[in-house]
Amino acid sequence: MVLMTRWLDPDEQRTWRAFLTASRALMETLDRELQRDSGIPHAYYEILVRLSEAPGRQLRMSELAETTGSSRSRLSHAVARLETAGWIRREECPTDRRGQVAVLTDAGFDALAAAAPGHVEGVRRHLFDALSPAQVDQLRRISESLTDHLTAS
Repeated sequence: MVLMTRWLDPDEQRTWRAFLTASRALMETLDRELQRDSGIPHAYYEILVRLSEAPGRQLRMSELAETTGSSRSRLSHAVARLETAGWIRREECPTDRRGQVAVLTDAGFDALAAAAPGHVEGVRRHLFDALSPAQVDQLRRISESLTDHLTAS
């Protein structure tokens, strides 16, 4: 059976390229600002946020990798860097000797608390201030639909 390629029409192509350009530019801008202002790459910030929101400020490494959308090896490298900074420590998992738990330290929480106001201002300035309330609602609904579709399998 031969599958026919469903090429993008001109409007779809324009939408696809606009989406790619905007999402890349937004993430690059936020990452650049976080690094400039706090010395934290966005990927590390996301790890700190996920741990700060978890019960006891800790998550299994496998769960942390899943929630941050990171491979286990990439997450392990990032956690090692955050351990060196004193922001995270790894502990043995009490329910599974093969697993490890990442724990946000007080110093890591303080670093996150110091970085958060500038980052939130950047998100507001570069995303929400550029959109009307109706567009914000549309963006949320579109993002939720895409997430539901892409995580359904």
